[in-house]
Amino acid sequence: MNARTLVLTPWYAPRCVVSWQDAITLLYLGKADAVVNYDEEVHSPSVSMALPAVIRLKKNVKVHKRGVRFSRINVYLRDGFSCAYCHLKLPVSQLTYDHVIPRSRGGLTVWENIVTACYACNAKKANKTLEEVGMRPRQRPQRPTSLPLPPVLFDVKNAPPEWHDFCAAMPRTGVA
Repeated sequence: MNARTLVLTPWYAPRCVVSWQDAITLLYLGKADAVVNYDEEVHSPSVSMALPAVIRLKKNVKVHKRGVRFSRINVYLRDGFSCAYCHLKLPVSQLTYDHVIPRSRGGLTVWENIVTACYACNAKKANKTLEEVGMRPRQRPQRPTSLPLPPVLFDVKNAPPEWHDFCAAMPRTGVA
């Protein structure tokens, strides 16, 4: 059995996709409610349970108190998946990040020195300063206190029929 389960936020927005085993654990621990089940059942020696297709978390996921962890995807989320220089909103495959003060000139890989950039703008800036190349980021990079939920990454076109009602607002063009 290779079933996957769509996990929804308490507000019925897609949150992530987990294995059916993880979904059953969340149900058993009382952290989620089953919204839609597959036609199949799973069995243990003492319990039979419908295989969950979609579950809803009862509580919102807690935010880490130590702040937002620096990572490439978190930089993209902070910057709205848009190039800081040309302002184009692009898919992840067409983005990279740029050191505002180049590493070759002592710039660090920290929130306050990194912006999202498309490959063309990143190549144009190269290892020059903003003044040397005449570019300006839309806004000064800074450490975020929180980030929006990342998009759920799965192919909506090939999602199980049980998920379709919950994916209506998501783009039907494939993997986000």
